[in-house]
Amino acid sequence: MERIALQSLIAWNNNKRKKPLIVWGARQVGKTYLVQKIFAERYYKNSYIYIDLKKEDDIREFCSETANAEKIVEYISLSKGRRIDESVLLIFDEIQECPNIISSLKYFCQDLRDIPVIATGSMVRIKLQRETRKKGSEETGKFLFPVGKINQITVYPLTFDEFLLNSNTPLYDAVKKAYDTKTPPDANIHELAMEQVYRYLLVGGMPEAVDAYISDGDLFEAREILKSLYDNYLSDMELYQASRESVLRSRTLFENIFKELNKESKNFSPGLIEENSRTRDFATSVQWLTLAHIVNQSFQLKEHVSMPLMADNESNFRLFLGDIGMFSYQSGINASSFISSSRENTLSGIFFENFVANELVAKDLKLFYWRGKSSAELEFIIESDNKLYPIDVKKGRGTLNSLEKFSNHNKFEFAIKISKNNYGYDNEQKLLTIPFYFVSFAAKDLSDGTISI
Repeated sequence: MERIALQSLIAWNNNKRKKPLIVWGARQVGKTYLVQKIFAERYYKNSYIYIDLKKEDDIREFCSETANAEKIVEYISLSKGRRIDESVLLIFDEIQECPNIISSLKYFCQDLRDIPVIATGSMVRIKLQRETRKKGSEETGKFLFPVGKINQITVYPLTFDEFLLNSNTPLYDAVKKAYDTKTPPDANIHELAMEQVYRYLLVGGMPEAVDAYISDGDLFEAREILKSLYDNYLSDMELYQASRESVLRSRTLFENIFKELNKESKNFSPGLIEENSRTRDFATSVQWLTLAHIVNQSFQLKEHVSMPLMADNESNFRLFLGDIGMFSYQSGINASSFISSSRENTLSGIFFENFVANELVAKDLKLFYWRGKSSAELEFIIESDNKLYPIDVKKGRGTLNSLEKFSNHNKFEFAIKISKNNYGYDNEQKLLTIPFYFVSFAAKDLSDGTISI
């Protein structure tokens, strides 16, 4: 399975000044597969050492006792019976089981810069928080994160472009060419691509679920895998949280994302989850879920928007599930609804909003939305290259009243309407219309500051 994040690993590897790399990401999003099975196998064939810190007890225990990079390399070399130099890639997996290995990355950077090192694992930041709190507040007890001594990337569930690349490469090539040339795809390609969007809304981007769909064309097997992964995420909350209260609140919050978004005001409302509760009661749970990359948080902006974008009130926000397949599963809507002719009426706009939110986050864009007076609202406001781009997500055609009200108070480069309609640009309204299957590409251009019409 191809991952676009491979390009980030290649760029890191080709950088003469590269530092040890940490690959972040939620559980089961394919971090190990990307690093070991794709990157290491292709670019360090027979010249990499993979260390699973959950299973390899002796190495884990040794690394827990020292952050000295030279001693760690010597021990691993003797343990594995292999000489380690600049031609050998070291992969430390499951680093949440040995937080001290993260401290050692500082010394790999300082003392053994020529040896390429990649560290990866899930729930790492959460584990570090708990370890720090256990040790107390004294300076000697604080965990020293190697700030400035590492490179970092985050891996997400497969975005739609990755899903399409792996499931239908010829269609991906046609869609990508249309986007690059700013040409509306013909009607047949448009319909085929939109069909794949609906299937992606159902399957999502968790690699195991995508693989089941691609290998066997079995949407329902993919759905069963999603159910298992969903339950595993709930189980993780008990393993990585300190108190029973925080576990219960995090689970309840996670299980009610669809319910929170499927109301008139999509803003997070604690009372919908727990009677008489306040937003601050869920602060720890929100932080836990975002640190674990399980949910994505979007903050509200006031009527007049200034840059750099900053939340006007940290109590006004929305939460999206990090995988659209899990979101669709949580909704309880029958799987057949995503592939039936009645789906236009069955699926509400929040499925598409959650989809767009995840595509933006996966391209390293921060999420903000805008609410004006008289219920005026724009789903996303993106800052790119010091310019504003309001984004309107429409399941159908819809109106542009909110964009008009936004323009009364704010200057912007041009607006982007994301819908099932084909590509087009309205010069008078400064409105770029893109279909849902273009979102991945547009998000990448927004992130790079290269978006154009």
